[in-house]
Amino acid sequence: MEFQGRAADLDLLSRQLGDVVNRKGATRGRAVIMTGRRRVGKSRLVQEFCDRSGLPYVVFQATRGRNPAAERADFSAALSTLPGAELVAGLQATDWNQALRSLAVAVPNDSPSIAVIDEVPWLVQGDSEFEGALQTVWDRHLSDKPVLLVLVGSDVSVMEALQSHGRPFFGRATKMTVRPLHLADVQRMTALGAAEAVDALLVTGGFPEIVQSWRPGTPRTEFLREAVSNPLSPLLVAGELTLLGEFPEASHARAVLEAVGSGERTFSTIAAQAGGVGALPSGTLTPLLNTLLTKRVLATDLPLSAKSDTKNKRYRIADPYLRFWLAFLQRGIPLIERGRGDLALQRIERSWTTWRGRAIEPVVRESLLRLLPNDEWPDTEAVGGWWNRQNNPELDLVGTDREPVAGAVHFVGSIKWLESQPFGRREYDTLVRDALAVPGTGPGTPLVAVSRAGVVEGLPLAAHWGPEDLVEAWR
Repeated sequence: MEFQGRAADLDLLSRQLGDVVNRKGATRGRAVIMTGRRRVGKSRLVQEFCDRSGLPYVVFQATRGRNPAAERADFSAALSTLPGAELVAGLQATDWNQALRSLAVAVPNDSPSIAVIDEVPWLVQGDSEFEGALQTVWDRHLSDKPVLLVLVGSDVSVMEALQSHGRPFFGRATKMTVRPLHLADVQRMTALGAAEAVDALLVTGGFPEIVQSWRPGTPRTEFLREAVSNPLSPLLVAGELTLLGEFPEASHARAVLEAVGSGERTFSTIAAQAGGVGALPSGTLTPLLNTLLTKRVLATDLPLSAKSDTKNKRYRIADPYLRFWLAFLQRGIPLIERGRGDLALQRIERSWTTWRGRAIEPVVRESLLRLLPNDEWPDTEAVGGWWNRQNNPELDLVGTDREPVAGAVHFVGSIKWLESQPFGRREYDTLVRDALAVPGTGPGTPLVAVSRAGVVEGLPLAAHWGPEDLVEAWR
């Protein structure tokens, strides 16, 4: 399948490779730690980069739970693609120090090459000596060769720990995070209008394999109808594979994710939902939430204003696709497997507008952050929302000079994301009334709006944005 998107990621890797090609002296090698959520396209990206480079390369992918000796044997066999492979042919490495030294022998001394080790967390977990061996071989052998070493892994916490202070490989690599395809890439690949592309992003989460299954120009409802008629469609399968890759089905972590995915956002409501018969104890839930946050599966939001409010934290699923899958597809899979995808689609359509109204908020905020600062708000560095304990009022947009506690509130706004109802006088009057509840605002605080269907003329808004603006933010 043709590779699409990822121009910025490919450019970043190319610049790292350029440093290898142009660097002289004793330390010619470069190391990159590449991480990102499962199924986000890291392996495909790095393979495409290697193919485009025109240089000798080796790609080794580890296997979860495999015997370390078997892994080392496969690693040694993979080196056959490198110019110096004959120098290490038949080597039986007894530890990772020997295996990685054979890589250093196989890469050329006088011309650049690329070495990729994929699923590094499985090697770290399978053999406690791997990290130390990697550091030793890099320092003594690989770093003085013109090689780009790319270490790839989906377990964000393990990959970040690789370069934390006190760990063997600390300070030796550049970090690169591969994110889902962005909104402009999704629009380009689906050939949809701006507003419809936003819907496609919310459904697919920008996961490449799902976006590529979206036939260009297909309306959202038709895409979903085709997907729910096929139990093996990427839209259905990717969610379960993503979760099972890290969380067993019966684990408390899985229950917490399902609670947040169903719409629970506060600590107490998540505890009640995830506990089953009784609420999950705080001593159990707190470390689970911390683990999910560390793995970047969950994200948290705090009210953004000139006043600190750390006790009013909200949790949400970090990526849009998993949010959609947990809300609609997980419980619809039994229906789909017995041929009643029509019922699953009906459930989605009944709740789509309400669910989308909440799911669009982080997408809008992230897009606005790419448009700001601008001439009107040159100092705006943070965009969030604000709410009180009763969620009344609740403001969708707050722009400030910093976070989590603002020095100055630059604007307050609302998001109205309906097909045929523009942001009108009623929404404006509500915004005027509610904005004053946000600490740091006053009667002169500028008001803004983001609307799918536009804004009624004559409203005294400082600015307003639509779907085309959100897409343009990513170009």
